[in-house]
Amino acid sequence: MNVKRKIILLAVACGISTAALGQGGVFGVPNLLKYDKQLFHFGFMLGYNQFNYKIASEPDLAAYDSLMTINTQSLSGFSLGIVTNLRLGKYFDLRFIPGLSFGDRYVNYTIRHATGNELVYQKNAESVYLDLPILFKYKSSRMLNNIRAYVVAGGQYSFDMISAKKKKNMNSDEIVLKLNPHDFQAQVGVGLDFYCTYFKFTTEFKMSFGLVDMLYHENNMYATSVTSLRSQVMQISFIFE
Repeated sequence: MNVKRKIILLAVACGISTAALGQGGVFGVPNLLKYDKQLFHFGFMLGYNQFNYKIASEPDLAAYDSLMTINTQSLSGFSLGIVTNLRLGKYFDLRFIPGLSFGDRYVNYTIRHATGNELVYQKNAESVYLDLPILFKYKSSRMLNNIRAYVVAGGQYSFDMISAKKKKNMNSDEIVLKLNPHDFQAQVGVGLDFYCTYFKFTTEFKMSFGLVDMLYHENNMYATSVTSLRSQVMQISFIFE
């Protein structure tokens, strides 16, 4: 993520948090005193994400003649989800947040031609994921009456609804990098809960790390030169409950 994008996201997060803090005086009288005693509560999530891959390539690319380097490039996307929260105790919750994530990634292949020129060939991996995460949330006591810090950890199954696995190669110059549609990820994150007058607002930073190889290994240079391609996702979420 470049510096400009980080500044914009920080400004948005600060603006929303400031608005939440102004709802009924977060630093004053405690809000929503009965909220934490409810067995279930629900909400919705809006998120910004950056999809990327952790790539492992063959150690000796010289076997592929003109192929010089392979690397990945992350792109921005967004996520939508529905929150279901089960209270397990004073400091523990179980959270299920099914949703959709939209994002792209590039795998870049640098190839040297006979003329000596090096060109970068980009293989785009566009995805729309149905995400099914299960997360355990450990939260602190309230601070300044209406703020809680927390950490989350758990796992997620994701299904790519527009997987490129079934796409056909039109010609040798337009080889599609095909991906398997099923992904399993480990997730960790941190966040802050703000108890407002009528709702709870949350900002959360979370990382997802793929546990399985996503690449469909066909018999072409782009696929055989890569030994594994695992998902890696950064997400900043704004949650209303």
